[in-house]
Amino acid sequence: MARPRTIDRENVLDCVEHLVHREGVAALTLEAVAREAGITKGGLQYCFGSKDDLITALIDRWLAAFDASVARHIGPDAGIIDRARAYVLTVSQIDDTTQIRMVGMLVTLLQSPKYLQKIRAWYAGWFNGCDPDCREARQARTAIFAAEGAFFLRSLGFMEMDPGWWKTAFADFQHLILSDPRMP
Repeated sequence: MARPRTIDRENVLDCVEHLVHREGVAALTLEAVAREAGITKGGLQYCFGSKDDLITALIDRWLAAFDASVARHIGPDAGIIDRARAYVLTVSQIDDTTQIRMVGMLVTLLQSPKYLQKIRAWYAGWFNGCDPDCREARQARTAIFAAEGAFFLRSLGFMEMDPGWWKTAFADFQHLILSDPRMP
């Protein structure tokens, strides 16, 4: 008796990203994903359930990858400043291809309240502990806002940033975390 073929979830998610990057979010159907991944639609549904579950898995993968990258830059008992530094550093290292892929899908997908809530919860976790009465927490919050702003300005094509400009902007964001004496 033949052993059932195992579907590689990561490969399927890679195929979703390639499909959307090449043809746009409107092309994101279970049939198209199955064809792109070289599996049956039934196999895809068995592995992921529905299209919503597939999209949720993709968002979860992005968030987990980002959080893992941040974790590589900090220790287990990192404070708010260390976490913000690692956040800013991680955003600064996102390559152009990943940036385009993530933002293109997020902008479209966040029109759904379900996905928007997932992203809101993730950001809430990052800003948890940013007490407005604490100077360090406010500096951390400011640096994260700056990094996110630069990421989205560049990714959405609102502002062109060559690699040198990008690097110095993120160095400035890191500098904000510890050196703004004007913040009480």
